[in-house]
Amino acid sequence: MTHHRISRFLFTLVVASACSIRAMAQEASPEARARARDLGIEVGILPTGPLNAITDVEGVMVGHTTIWEGDSVRTGVTAILPHAGNLYQESVPGAVFCGNAYGKLAGSTQIEELGTIETPIVLTNTLSVSAGMEGIIRHTLAQPGNESLRSVNAVVGETNDSYLNDIRGLHVTPEHVIEAIGAAAPGPVAEGSVGAGTGTTCFGFKGGIGTSSRRIPADHGGYTVGVLVQSNFGGVLTINGAPVGRELGEFSLSQYTESAAADGSCMVVVATDAPLSARNLERLANRALLGIARTGSYVSNGSGDYVIAFSTAYRIPRSDAILEPPVELVANSAMSPLFMAVVEATEEAICNSLLMATTVTGRDGNRRDAILIDRVVEICGRYGVLDLQDRLPAVRELRTTP
Repeated sequence: MTHHRISRFLFTLVVASACSIRAMAQEASPEARARARDLGIEVGILPTGPLNAITDVEGVMVGHTTIWEGDSVRTGVTAILPHAGNLYQESVPGAVFCGNAYGKLAGSTQIEELGTIETPIVLTNTLSVSAGMEGIIRHTLAQPGNESLRSVNAVVGETNDSYLNDIRGLHVTPEHVIEAIGAAAPGPVAEGSVGAGTGTTCFGFKGGIGTSSRRIPADHGGYTVGVLVQSNFGGVLTINGAPVGRELGEFSLSQYTESAAADGSCMVVVATDAPLSARNLERLANRALLGIARTGSYVSNGSGDYVIAFSTAYRIPRSDAILEPPVELVANSAMSPLFMAVVEATEEAICNSLLMATTVTGRDGNRRDAILIDRVVEICGRYGVLDLQDRLPAVRELRTTP
């Protein structure tokens, strides 16, 4: 059998087995979900970290609080901690970049001014930013060593989950925020319809939390870049170059559907162990928008697209010293591999947020269906962007697992 026929045979097997689980994409039944790489969708060329997550950057931790109550409450909180210590006393270099400012990113102006992040980063829904701030402030005030603290720059980002969530009910409390911070841990990160992604929509499908990472070759520093996204935006979905949204007839301005609104938002958190200045962290952050664009977003009028970036390579102690300690930083000329890494990781994180999300019904019976994995596999295979031979066993196992 020729190589061409073998490839076609493998592709046929995948599609046939995938079609057998269409019925599983209903909210009443457990949904078989998978990350992009489990399906053979390998975005870019750089290798991932061991977990393919933001937590591949050593010291970074993520925690979720998912709030699911009755028929209408579908929201939550996601907390990202640059390290496990006292962030107020030992802040990290940070930066923000705004692709479109239709949103609320609390704490952004002080980050821009000082180039530091001194609290956990919290993501939630649009009307719960104040609860996010209060939760962070309470957490920070309670930490040993902060007894004389009189000011805290709480960092809170948001997207609007009101299609599925009773956002006017203000169901997120400071206690939920403290719970997410307390739950933060290294290791694998829960994705999809969890935490701040519980009620979000992306490209007309159920969106959510997604993450990915990339490692730079050793001769370029060997650094790691990790990304976490809260996806809640529209456009014309593209997965690894395949026009999935167009093929499914689900996209902004489509004559075939009314459910894929263009507006929405995307929050992106970027972590790296590369020793970067705040200025180069901002340059890194703005490249994340290219990753969003590669998935089919055009950053619509009502989309709040923000990137928060930080480095774990060094800490900035709170001190009255006249001079800050010198740190050897990555040069401008060495930034390009990091730029590539953040673009690839952002694109894949968004794909993971969609592929791992489950169907959710919420406020007023509104429903967002999870994207059908079998259709994604079929479309990506047809456009030649699916690594079938390497991933067939994993895909087959996914399809046959109850």
